[in-house]
Amino acid sequence: MESELRPIYITTPIYYVNDRPHVGHAYTTIVADYLARAYRLLGREAYFLTGTDEHGAKVAEAARAAGMTPREWCDKHAALFREAWRRLDIRYDSFIRTTDARHERGVGKMLEKLRTVSKDGRPVVYEGEYAGLYCLGCEKFITEKELVDGLCPIHLTKPQELKERNYFFRLTAYLDDVRRLIESDQVRILPAERKNEVLGLLKQDVLEDFSISREKVDWGIPIPWDPAQNAYVWVDALPNYITAIGYGDNEKEFAHWWKGAHVLHLMAKDILKFHAVYWPAMLLAIGEKPPETLFIHGYFTVNGQKMSKTLRNTLDPHAMVDQFGPDGARYLLLTQFQFGQDGDLKADLFTQQFNADLANDLGNLVSRTVAMIEKHFGGKAPGIGREDQADAFLETQIDAAITEFLDCLLDDPADGSIEVDPNRGIAAAKRIVHEANRYFDVTKPWALAKAGDTERLKTVLTRSAEAIRRAAIMLNPIIPGKSLQILRALGFTDPDRELTMSGLRSEKFNTPARTLCPGPFHLDAPIFPRLEKVDAKTEKKPVTDNATVAENVITIDQFRQTQLRTAEIIAAEKVEGADKLLKLQLALGDQRRQIVAGIALHYKPEDLVGRTIIIVANLQPTKIRGIESQGMLLAASDGGTLRLLTTDGPIASGSSIG
Repeated sequence: MESELRPIYITTPIYYVNDRPHVGHAYTTIVADYLARAYRLLGREAYFLTGTDEHGAKVAEAARAAGMTPREWCDKHAALFREAWRRLDIRYDSFIRTTDARHERGVGKMLEKLRTVSKDGRPVVYEGEYAGLYCLGCEKFITEKELVDGLCPIHLTKPQELKERNYFFRLTAYLDDVRRLIESDQVRILPAERKNEVLGLLKQDVLEDFSISREKVDWGIPIPWDPAQNAYVWVDALPNYITAIGYGDNEKEFAHWWKGAHVLHLMAKDILKFHAVYWPAMLLAIGEKPPETLFIHGYFTVNGQKMSKTLRNTLDPHAMVDQFGPDGARYLLLTQFQFGQDGDLKADLFTQQFNADLANDLGNLVSRTVAMIEKHFGGKAPGIGREDQADAFLETQIDAAITEFLDCLLDDPADGSIEVDPNRGIAAAKRIVHEANRYFDVTKPWALAKAGDTERLKTVLTRSAEAIRRAAIMLNPIIPGKSLQILRALGFTDPDRELTMSGLRSEKFNTPARTLCPGPFHLDAPIFPRLEKVDAKTEKKPVTDNATVAENVITIDQFRQTQLRTAEIIAAEKVEGADKLLKLQLALGDQRRQIVAGIALHYKPEDLVGRTIIIVANLQPTKIRGIESQGMLLAASDGGTLRLLTTDGPIASGSSIG
């Protein structure tokens, strides 16, 4: 069966570099990572692509405001996404950047190809003039009808009136072809309501030809036949899916991962139109097949509220990893609600769910099984002794869970379609954990040990260990690090080799006295230590009369008067005539500050740009060498050495400390 599976190519959207990684980005990317790992477990070739979208007017404007070149800005923000994915144990096969030379060459080839194509006797790329309202935040033209009180409904800003010469793609020539592909499920859009949404849009007859170039945007890929124009947004961004796998420079690679594979695009619903209509039309025009499956997930709120910097309820992936570990963070994000639907991340209940599902159900099952094998069998595999109906019932439940897991990953034999349901796969693995815990409680191995019934005890502990082994394999796509730790506790010295479909099956286990877990069984620490929820409002106990009080002690209320904030250094320069002073320009969220600091003997100005530091934000401004200083940075010194205080990971500038 494994040889019959086509390769699968899984992509996330490429994320715009004007934003730092947040849980919305993480959610889609963890799902892609889950699917790639799960398919490989089945023996299926899988390629997982993610990356960053780095061209456009917004990027150039943000870089200019930060005193950086666009390339420097993009390098910095692409690194933030790579670091976030590293901490979440996301193992992509390729991280594409639209500023990569390979991508730029591929886009150039596609544009040249489009220029040669005609449909119904008319070229699909033509020159025209566009006059309209342009929203810089959306990076697109919008109509008067879309405005709310004269403002862009998304960014609440007044659009610019633009008139310029552009090249256009004749989208209208392909709309009937795209509609037929979607109706016949040759391009399958999931969930079904998203398919209906796109078909409804196509029936409204509101889609027009779209601009593929901009005359007044400098930061982009030049149009090959007219370098005065740069490729515009979607004709630059969408081709990343093919340039990353060889379009334009490696026909063999492209044939394997695009032409010969099942292509699955994952995204949120805000970019559905561009992926479901624009992208298939462009591919048809250049003679390439469209993607087989688009899966569009919904939006989510946090504790019932829309994520907002103002409400300070945005979830930072780094903070989640700090609190729950990479596996805990992955599990919590993917199990809050059904993938594909709008939902609510109940962050207030994260610790409760972590303790219930991971520390108690899974972690405790592993701990007590391994502990009893160590205690009563010296850590060696117990083997099989006397059996009864409880054993057969457990095995039946495990087989049913494995079948459920495989069913949600294998292609439909009728039409080759796939199901995209990570929640169903995770639930199947949790079912094994649940049944194994119930089996453990029903068979009472502690009572068997006390009664000296070694033959029955052997079977119960072996059956429990085998259930744990198969649950760990099925859970690997969502908790990859901890699943390997579990397999090591069962005696597997090379646990990665167990991550196969054959490892899930239990035929060998049914042989008398045979166990697949080799031992020795040993666990140094709990797989998921139970977490205690910290109440941020809890105040310290007052100092007793017998306690030693430090000099210059302050009260908690006095400390709260000091406003400590994170700040990003966006520019730095030496102060003329002062060897020790640097003048720093800082970003605190939307605010800009200037600080003069005596750190010139320890830091070069060019080495500081882009760093996040900690400052006292409510210090009364003062003048140093005639230059206003609006705060004070924090640094540690032991005499000859000085080090700036900073954070241990990326965090938004202007974040409060304390």
